[in-house]
Amino acid sequence: EDFSCTYLQPRRTTAVGDTMWAKNITGNFANVIHGLKASHLTDVVIRRSKRMILDTLGVGLLGTRTDVFQKMIQYSKMYSSNTSSTVWAHPDVRLPPLYATFVNGVAVHSMDFDDTWHPTTHPSGAVLPALLAISEALPEKKISGLDLLLAFNVGIEVQGRLMHFSSEASNVPKRFHPPSIVGTLGSAAAAAKLLGLDQFKCKEALAIAASYAGAPLANAATQTKPLHMGNAGRHGLEAAFLASSGLQANKLILDLDSGFGAFYVDYLPQTLPGLQSYSWLLDQQDVAIKSFPAHLGTHWMAEAALAVRKHLAKSRESLPSGQIKTIVLKVPDIQYVNRPFPTSEHEARHSFQFAACTALLDGHISVESFKQQNISRPEMSELLRKTHLEHSSDNQPSFKNLYCEVSIILKDGNMLTERCDTFYGHWRKPLSKGDLVKKFQSNATTVVSPEAAESITEVVDNIEKLEDCRLLISLLQGAESTSKLLKCSSRQI
Repeated sequence: EDFSCTYLQPRRTTAVGDTMWAKNITGNFANVIHGLKASHLTDVVIRRSKRMILDTLGVGLLGTRTDVFQKMIQYSKMYSSNTSSTVWAHPDVRLPPLYATFVNGVAVHSMDFDDTWHPTTHPSGAVLPALLAISEALPEKKISGLDLLLAFNVGIEVQGRLMHFSSEASNVPKRFHPPSIVGTLGSAAAAAKLLGLDQFKCKEALAIAASYAGAPLANAATQTKPLHMGNAGRHGLEAAFLASSGLQANKLILDLDSGFGAFYVDYLPQTLPGLQSYSWLLDQQDVAIKSFPAHLGTHWMAEAALAVRKHLAKSRESLPSGQIKTIVLKVPDIQYVNRPFPTSEHEARHSFQFAACTALLDGHISVESFKQQNISRPEMSELLRKTHLEHSSDNQPSFKNLYCEVSIILKDGNMLTERCDTFYGHWRKPLSKGDLVKKFQSNATTVVSPEAAESITEVVDNIEKLEDCRLLISLLQGAESTSKLLKCSSRQI
C-alpha cells in the first residue's frame, strides 16, 4: 500500500497479525505497543538495552550532584501526594511519581553524558526514570525486571520508529530538541505498557503525549536543556495516567500533518512490523555511549585532537602551545556546537573548539574538564583564540557519517593533521563491556557506595531474572548496600 497519500486519510495496516480495529497508523502503533511480549525480545535487543540501562543509571546518579538537579529537586518539593517514588541517591526525599520521573530525568541529561541514537535523539533518559517511578508507585502490582525490560524497549522502539518517519530527523537537529518530541511519546508508550493499558488507551496515551511534546533547540547549552529530558519522561507518564483515567484525544494523532507531523516538514509515517515476527530497530541500530560528558559531535573532535597531540608531546608532557600558530578544525555545520569562547559548563559541552583545545592541553577529556576553573584558565583562552572552524560540503551533520579533522599549523610552517571518522563509543566501535562497567562505577560511586554500585551492575546484568524492581530502586536510593539487600539480590538473580 502506498503511504505517500494525504495524511488526512486513515492508513490501513497491512502487517500480519494486527487486529482489524487498527485501521490507521495511530491504531497500528497502539496495537503493537499493547501486543508486544517479552518473547518478542531478541538476545541482541536484551544485551544492548541492558547496556543502555546501566549507562543511564550511572550518568543519572552522577547527575544528582549538578546544580541544575539541585534547583529542580528544590522546586519539586512543593508537590506531594499519597503515592511517592524515589529520587535517585536521595533516600530522604520522596516525590510524586511524575516529579520523581522529572528530577531523575533531569539528572540523566544534566551533563549531556547519556546515550545517543540514530536518527538523532537521547532515547533512554526519557523512558527509564518513568518506568522506575511506576515500579515503586504501584504497591498492588509487583513489577519484574522482565516487565521493565519489555516496557523500556517498547519506549525506545516507538522513539526510533517516529524518527525514521522523517529524513529531517536523520541529521543533527536544527529546530526542536528530539527528546522533547519523540521522548515524550516514548515515555507514554513505555508507561502504557507497564501499566497494562489496552489498545484503545494506548492510542489515547500517544495522542495526549503529543500535546506535551516539543522544546526549542535554542535552549541547548543552557541549564534548561536537561529539563527537556525530565519533562519528556514526566509528560509521557502523565499522558499514560490520564489515558488510564479515561481522557480522550485525537485518535489519528500519528496520521495527521496537524498531529505529530507538525514537528517535521517531511513526515511520512508507516505501519510497524507484524507481531508474529517483530523486527526491533535496536536489533539493527545500536546506540553510542559517551566517554565524557558533552555533545556527541565533540567525541569525534576529541579523538582527532588527541591523535594530533601525539606529534607534539608525550601523554604526560605539557603541550608546547608557544609553537602553535593556528588550529583549524574541519567539522560539520552544526551551529549550536560552534562556540568559540564558552563561558559556562553547558556551553563548553556544546563547543567543538573547547573539546579540541581541552584534548590538546591536557591529553584527555573527563568530567573534570568542564569545571569552571578549567574553562576559564588563561592557557585555554590563548588556545581558543588560535582556533578556527572550516566546513566541507562532504561533511554532513549526521551522527551516522560525519567526521572531524584537526590541523595544527606551527610557527615554523609545518602542519600536523589527524582525522577521526569513528570514535570509540560510537555504535560502529562500541565500548567494551569492561569499559562500560568502569564508566558506570566511576559515575555511580560519586554518590553511592562501591558495594551498592557493584550490586546495581549485577542486577542490571541479570535484570530479566529480577523478581521485583524495588530491589534495584533500593540500591539507587544511595544508602549503604546492606548485607540483606545483597543476599536478596543474589537470591533473585
